[in-house]
Amino acid sequence: MNGFFDIPSDLQHSWWGLIGLHLREALLPVLAGLLLALPLGQLCVRVRWLYAPVLWVTTVLYAIPSLAFFVVLIDYTGQTELTVMIPLTVYSLVVLVPAIVDAVRSVPQETLAAATAMGFGPVRRYLQVQLPIAVPAIIAGLRVATVSSISLVSVGTLIGNQGALGNLLHDATIYNRPELAWNAVITMAVLAMLADAALVLVRVLLTPWMPRGGSGAGSGRRTTPKTAGTRPVPAAEPALKDAAR
Repeated sequence: MNGFFDIPSDLQHSWWGLIGLHLREALLPVLAGLLLALPLGQLCVRVRWLYAPVLWVTTVLYAIPSLAFFVVLIDYTGQTELTVMIPLTVYSLVVLVPAIVDAVRSVPQETLAAATAMGFGPVRRYLQVQLPIAVPAIIAGLRVATVSSISLVSVGTLIGNQGALGNLLHDATIYNRPELAWNAVITMAVLAMLADAALVLVRVLLTPWMPRGGSGAGSGRRTTPKTAGTRPVPAAEPALKDAAR
């Protein structure tokens, strides 16, 4: 067990240091991708013909192997964390843009009409009505992008030990220490599960009107027990009421 956590000195980090480095290289690209995808998704909603070419471009970029991306970027950004994080940001767009577009388009037209009647302009309606209702689908996209990013960071070991926990896979081969490979695989799997659980918790906190067992984009309505005079309560109603306060 001591060898399991005995990190070679050439990595210049402790086990906890590698975890922190891995999370930084994995989560910052997802955050950057979300910040790019939100306005891009709204633009695709407003200009419908733009969605197809944007989706095509993000899909083509996603198809580029990460190693080829590194080769192109390394002349400009060097063997740095930025060289790893730029491709991960681009890769996240292929998941986040469709999730945001589909989620925003699914907002009922009567909800948008009600928001407009209450004096909401386009920006306020997007931020306070459409996005809150779209949260479950956006979080579902973030879960996929985050887990994928945590896994792909390890490829950075090919460009000068920029793979964080993935560097342990390289050293496991050099020093003939398979326990280092087990350390990397298990730690990355645990980090992915914890990040996924954290996003589920965020979804629960941001959408209190949804059932706790609801999943991602599939839980758009909250239902009450069937009794006389009751009806299903759309998820849009609490969000619109909160936005109007």
